Formats: sequence, structure tokens, C-alpha cells
Amino acid sequence: MTSKGHFITFEGIDGSGKSTQARMLADHMRDQGYDVILTREPGGSAGAEEIRALVLQGDPDRWSAETELLLFTAARRDHMERLIQPAIDSGQIVICDRFADSTRMYQGLSRGDLRSKVDTLHDLMIGREPDLTILIDMDPGQGLARAKGRQGTEERFEDFGTDLQEKMRAGFLALATEFANRFRIIDGGRAINDVAAEVQAVVTAHLSSSD
Repeated sequence: MTSKGHFITFEGIDGSGKSTQARMLADHMRDQGYDVILTREPGGSAGAEEIRALVLQGDPDRWSAETELLLFTAARRDHMERLIQPAIDSGQIVICDRFADSTRMYQGLSRGDLRSKVDTLHDLMIGREPDLTILIDMDPGQGLARAKGRQGTEERFEDFGTDLQEKMRAGFLALATEFANRFRIIDGGRAINDVAAEVQAVVTAHLSSSD
């Protein structure tokens, strides 16, 4: 339905429901006739998925913040080269669960003042921001309870606890102000279908204004 590629990302604290909303949006847009790719970070390409396993499993103190930053940037570069940019160039809509804004938070804010290094590496190695970023906002306590309830192996950041979640929420809201032109904030504390309906309305408005 569109010949112009679009890059849409979802951000939010762990347990906010962003991954569910990204999947629901992808399904909805496919039903509307759009050519959609749903992907995630870290990961999304073979090499990036290998790096994902390195950083999201095991002891929370396994890597320094600087090492994490380099690993995530390497994963993102591979993801951009092999999947995201080719899809956008071919006119597809790419929906990505997390992107550089998560790195700005988790490595740039939570584990030291590395934000300037995050941005420098991003400008040098990635050089692209999303067209639209949907921030699913969530109470930190509620989000952490959801995240821990999944009982998965990827608890790298959930293991840092509620203090990190609160810091991340404040940080994401600050990013939404800093990059107000592309961020849209949606209350994730409601029923899943209500959140999905608002997400769909936001994306529809974005596509209508940019095509």
C-alpha cells in the first residue's frame, strides 16, 4: 500500500508490553495490506542474535557498561546492514522492538554517564534514527512484576531491580521530550486491546502525514 519505506520502533521499560504491541501492530498492518517486517534488538540478524545471547544471559555484572555499548553497537550495525536498511530501501515497513534509544538508556544512563559515547558511536556506525518511536509507558513496579513473571533466561537487566526500572522510565520520558518530533507516548497500563487501538491510530496518522 506504500512505496515508501518506514522505520517504526517500540521502546519502554521491561515488562511494559511493547513486544506484544509491536507484534499486534505488525499483524494489523499486514491485514491492511502493508508489507511489514517485524524484528527486534539486540538481534534481528544472525550475527546480532549471537551477540544477544552474550549480553542478555548470565551474571548481570558479566560485562562492563563500555563493553556492552560496543557489543550492542556491533549488533545494531549488522542488523542495519543485513535487514533494516535493505527493507526500508525496498519500500517495506520495519517495526523494531527496541533500537538505539534503549542503548541510550541502558548503557548510556543506567550504568554510568556514557550518553555522549553512545551518541558518538551511533552517529559514526549507525547514522539513522527511526521515523516514528512509540514509547509504551508503564509503572516501574508493574513492569518489573510482568518481566520477572516471564521466567525466561534473558533477565540480564531485570535482575538490576526496581531502582533501574524507575530510572529507565524517567530516562525514556526525557528522551521523548528530547526527540519530540518522532516520539509518541502511550499509556501501557490499560487493557492490551485499548493500547493496541491507540498504537494503530498513531501509526495511521504518521503514515498519512509522511506519504
